[in-house]
Amino acid sequence: MNAIPVINLFNKPCYSQFDDQDWDILARHWYPVARIQDVSTQPQQVTLLDVKLALYKTESGDIHLVRDLCPHRGVPLTKGWVSGENLVCPYHGLHYNGQGKCIKIPAQPELTNISERFSLTKFPVVEKYGLIWTSIFGRDEAKANFPVLDTWEMPDHQAILPPFVDIAGSSGRQLEGFIDVAHFAWVHQGSFADPENQVVPKYTTARTDYGLHTEYVSSVSNYPHGMQDLAPEGFLWKRVFDVYPPFSAVLTVHFPEQGQLKILNACCPVSHNKTRLFVPLTRNFDTTGDLQAVYDFNAQIFAEDQDMVESQKPEELPLDISMEAHFEADRSSTTYRRILAEWGLSKRYVV
Repeated sequence: MNAIPVINLFNKPCYSQFDDQDWDILARHWYPVARIQDVSTQPQQVTLLDVKLALYKTESGDIHLVRDLCPHRGVPLTKGWVSGENLVCPYHGLHYNGQGKCIKIPAQPELTNISERFSLTKFPVVEKYGLIWTSIFGRDEAKANFPVLDTWEMPDHQAILPPFVDIAGSSGRQLEGFIDVAHFAWVHQGSFADPENQVVPKYTTARTDYGLHTEYVSSVSNYPHGMQDLAPEGFLWKRVFDVYPPFSAVLTVHFPEQGQLKILNACCPVSHNKTRLFVPLTRNFDTTGDLQAVYDFNAQIFAEDQDMVESQKPEELPLDISMEAHFEADRSSTTYRRILAEWGLSKRYVV
């Protein structure tokens, strides 16, 4: 008798367009897949690296992630429901406990020693910055390269979690766009940038143990149009980017009077050309202001970027530096590409 729960052993989905080696490398890392506030006792499907997952909360509040597939007859478990602490398959009523073990087959109620072949493939759940993080192959949370948003729980900083954004573009292209400082005057004219302020002062980029660190100082204001007069004349804006490959980065913007805004750009690579973007942010100013205004401003900026990301060709982020032209202001993005290439990702990396 084969005692191996073969349903738990899987490779890249057959329909995935990731390169096999790229998928194996990316599957070891951790990504956000949902906002905690959106998880309920109604199972919902989320997708990571083309793997369909069922996300649900039991009646006691425990959150679980399993492969969205019943090992009995292959029905999506997101068509089922939660009963107490168990997940119920809608096809034959099989009950699965929090460990993914089948504890009840209604058609055979006398069966108590149920085969491990009926066990679900479970994935780890880490709650951080209002998000659910997981990994396909990673299991050691201590070794995960989680981004650091150290102000999230500080009492003098307001934590804000806007709705996620779905992008029909690759996570690599999106992340690179987030750390790009040369596009402000062109792409963000409608939100905060001055179309006449086009010059990018020289800035520094350094590799770190977690990825890379960039410090950029310029006269480009971070206030939205209509509030630009809040900055003192001649004020220089310092922006610090900390990049946590493969697809997360934290931007710290230093405002007048010791104000600080931190934005976490955290990508979930749904597929090779689909990204679900989560953007937790904090600020230590205007902490009682209108949150809808924050959501709207955030949505406007990312919509401006989204139009660029979704139209880039090739969709792949070319890790072969010679495949695209670069100028000096691209130093952050070229360093980011080199890091991914050193990981062993293919030169025509499809993400």
